[in-house]
Amino acid sequence: MRVDTLILGAGAAGMMCAAFTGGRTLVIDHARAPGEKIRISGGGRCNFTNLGTSPANFLSANPHFAKSALARYTPQDFLSLIARHRIAWHEKTLGQLFCDDKATQIVAMLRAEMTRAGAELWLSTTLADLSHDGAAFTATLDREGRRETVTATHLVLATGGKSIPKMGATGLAYDIATRFGLKVTETRPALVPLTFTDSGFAPLAGVALPARLSNARASFDEALLFTHRGLSGPSVLQLSSYWREGEAISVNLTPAAPLFDSLRAARQSGGRHDIKTELARHLPTRLAEHLATEWALSGRLADQSDTALRALSDRLSDWPLTPSGSEGYRTAEVTLGGIDTRGLNSSSMEAKALPGLFAIGEAVDVTGWLGGYNFQWAWASAHAAGTAIASR
Repeated sequence: MRVDTLILGAGAAGMMCAAFTGGRTLVIDHARAPGEKIRISGGGRCNFTNLGTSPANFLSANPHFAKSALARYTPQDFLSLIARHRIAWHEKTLGQLFCDDKATQIVAMLRAEMTRAGAELWLSTTLADLSHDGAAFTATLDREGRRETVTATHLVLATGGKSIPKMGATGLAYDIATRFGLKVTETRPALVPLTFTDSGFAPLAGVALPARLSNARASFDEALLFTHRGLSGPSVLQLSSYWREGEAISVNLTPAAPLFDSLRAARQSGGRHDIKTELARHLPTRLAEHLATEWALSGRLADQSDTALRALSDRLSDWPLTPSGSEGYRTAEVTLGGIDTRGLNSSSMEAKALPGLFAIGEAVDVTGWLGGYNFQWAWASAHAAGTAIASR
């Protein structure tokens, strides 16, 4: 079978790319249904983009690489597509856009766009062999127990990264890229909960509050969630992309303002109150009790000097913790790192050393923040590759 374009991966990037390539396009995926990560994203409502998208919201060895694709396919462009398919949406905090109904609407929209473009989709199909003879790619596919040979002028790597292996994620894109001479940067789980070797936070599991998490490279003000194994919540997931093993992080439990003035005022008006009781006015009760025990806080407010109250306020604003690790790819929303952008053309996503080979989406060393940024990169990089292929 001969096609113009073979796309490996029927996720967000792969299906989006097929809507633009033109010619005869075949998309294959080993899963039984397309867009499974879309289906489960955003609590089943798909945080499909972010209105504040800019290159500053992405991590890459080359922070400039994503600029071209992101500029040429913006959140407004995707909203125009959403509007054409009459998908209702709403904005949550920080520019995050979600479907009013179900994430499966996005999958159905992409399927419809593929059909409109004439692209074909083969599911439950695995790649058995792949080669390039200098002019075209030849793929040997296992499809429902049968062997199929497909020859294509263009090959698009859209199989994503290693995150959430229970949904079938593998490092296939990295293996193929390496086989054809592209380099792959270090990969690691990102947007992932952080863990600790002891079970000290287990009594706090389920406690959540606004917080600021920081290290030497980044700082995020969003919700913090304590778990049986450590820390999660948006602020933790965000910082995890900038964290490395052995590094300490700073947790600010009072991001709105230090508590020193409030503690002094409380001492003046109700000095007979226990300090733990006063903490519970500003923090969740379980957390206040935990900190009072761990930090040996006791006695009445009236017995606390200004020095002691300032020290407590400072500690609440800068609580140093050193995670032992993360939950890993099992729960990571994305993979940090990937196919080295130095080997790709930023305007087309095509390999510089092998014309006809393209890499898009999570497979590439471009990783977005939490909040719809990674979907926007999928749409933008897919558009860049798809339109480059269609123009030939």
